[in-house]
Amino acid sequence: MANEVVTQKNITDQVNKRVGELKDEGLTLPTNYNYSNALKSAYFTIEKTKDRYKKPALEVCTKESIANALLNMVIQGLTPAKTQCYFIVYGDELQLQRSYFGTQAVLKRLGNVSDIWAEVVHKGDTFEIGSERGKTTVKEFEPSFENQDNEIIGAFCGIEKTDGEVVYTVMTKKEIDTSWKKSKTGATQKEFPQEMAKRTVINRAAKSFINTSNDDDHLTNAINETTGNEYDNEREVKQAEPAQVQKLEEKIKQNAPQEEAEEKVEEDLDDKPQKEDEPESNQENEQPEQGALFETPNFEREEGVTKDDNEDDYPF
Repeated sequence: MANEVVTQKNITDQVNKRVGELKDEGLTLPTNYNYSNALKSAYFTIEKTKDRYKKPALEVCTKESIANALLNMVIQGLTPAKTQCYFIVYGDELQLQRSYFGTQAVLKRLGNVSDIWAEVVHKGDTFEIGSERGKTTVKEFEPSFENQDNEIIGAFCGIEKTDGEVVYTVMTKKEIDTSWKKSKTGATQKEFPQEMAKRTVINRAAKSFINTSNDDDHLTNAINETTGNEYDNEREVKQAEPAQVQKLEEKIKQNAPQEEAEEKVEEDLDDKPQKEDEPESNQENEQPEQGALFETPNFEREEGVTKDDNEDDYPF
């Protein structure tokens, strides 16, 4: 327990120092955002976060990646206490991901956005799009309670600007599925398709606003890095081999002599089906490489979990 307190103090002190430097450089945080309280809430969340092998994040993740995730959270003005963000372990790296509540909160920080919302369109709903000056608009949307359990055929997001203009982003179910294939949250998408469809269309709508805004570059970088965490599958595919070798070795050596164990490991790895090449990512999901806010080592990642398997709630 003493070690955890020291770790918390060291990390939060490091983040607080860097936030102070960024504020001196012009970073503006939301008026009612107490980042010290947000850091405490986040640390308590991280204490409960485990990787896929049920090992605590604080034991397996580097201090640099934890600090970087916390700093990204603060720069975006997010807090896990409001289910605006959550933490996931990949190998020895802790990553921050936003819920769609978090993306809505971040967008509202932009100077020209007054509101943002998303809706899911089910089979049987009345839905019609149009075009004004070359921009897609939603002319009519009439959902029906009886259609709530019908299959999803699409989703749309509306972003209302301060001048009253509403900018729409519309996605078909096929487009949503294509995006989901590049994401790391496949199980959640199957379990909560409506909420995850909203999250996907909001992320797409937010992209153009974020990258064309005049807001602080640190905010833009933090937003893009957090979004990229969900779609960086290329590194995820390449990382599996070392952990798999270790797991096979430990399992086999318990029941076999040394020479037999080594041979068995080689056989199992040789027989292991190879993964198909990942499809080329489309422009929508590509994220520009961002420099780490804290310098982090070039490690490989392994997909983890933030919640116990029996939990049925999820911070979208």
